[in-house]
Amino acid sequence: MFIAMNRFKVAIGSETEFESIWRNRDSSLPEVPGFIEFRLLRSKTNEEEGYTLFSSHTIWASEADFSNWTKSESFRKSHRNAGDHKAVYVGHPVFEGFNVVEGI
Repeated sequence: MFIAMNRFKVAIGSETEFESIWRNRDSSLPEVPGFIEFRLLRSKTNEEEGYTLFSSHTIWASEADFSNWTKSESFRKSHRNAGDHKAVYVGHPVFEGFNVVEGI
């Protein structure tokens, strides 16, 4: 099992817009081989640095399934408008990928 996460620093006041972007994006993840689950996570607001931390969290049957998706038309389609909302973000997303340690 593989967990893929992207952390997003969202400008204070843009949280609702960010959530709306995710709610309305063209995603075909449920049809992608190896895809198991998606969650959008919202953390606390960092007032001093001017952002609220979010993370997209997907679970995949394997790292290969995730990698195959990132090379697919489905991936390109779901990310095609990513640059249209730059004012929502503070910096760039940060990717983290994890293989699940079985038996623990």
